[in-house]
Amino acid sequence: MDVLVRKPKAIIFDWDDTLIDNWSAIHHSLNATLTEFNHKPWSIKKARSNVRLSLRDSFPNIFGEEWEIAAKFFYDKIEQNHLKTLVKLNFSEDILKFLSNCKIKMGIVSNKTGPILRKECQYLEWNKYFQSIIGANDAKNDKPSADPLLLCLEEIGIPANKLVWFVGDAPSDIECANNANVTSVLIDTKFKPSNTDYPLADMQHADLESLLESVKKFKQFL
Repeated sequence: MDVLVRKPKAIIFDWDDTLIDNWSAIHHSLNATLTEFNHKPWSIKKARSNVRLSLRDSFPNIFGEEWEIAAKFFYDKIEQNHLKTLVKLNFSEDILKFLSNCKIKMGIVSNKTGPILRKECQYLEWNKYFQSIIGANDAKNDKPSADPLLLCLEEIGIPANKLVWFVGDAPSDIECANNANVTSVLIDTKFKPSNTDYPLADMQHADLESLLESVKKFKQFL
């Protein structure tokens, strides 16, 4: 039977730009760090385009040998305001409630550092929905490696296969899902599958509302 008409054993979500928006805090903290280390600040468009990998994978390319010092400065800045600027994306809580009621196991795999990610999830009182919350540095490697997703599934107690979905908005999410051999679900209208630099997703939805309406049609969910 096609995976698209079968009830998944688990659905794993990316965090930023998939379930929540916290670009205000990220952009502010990044520009403060860039300025502190004698770099020009970035526009929000440039930040959104370039901040996709984890900090340990991206900062060495920006700050060179000072990247670890820059990372500490960035974390200190973001800790000051990231909870105040946290915004739930439309239909994010709706889909979490629906899947929870359907007894679907859920987790988070993000390139946001683990402690900050878990603080944000706790602040929204969403811990009850997730059996595992994996952030950057929690696994040996971060996305697009399969490592954090496999760690998440290990904690949940489910093997990696096509009855596991990984829902995300970025190329690194789709690569991670494909590397782990699970079903990749893209939530991003700006994503261009025709571009050979980007992997193709198994499923694609314009937003969480579209995904929610899709899963509601599955007879096994009702």
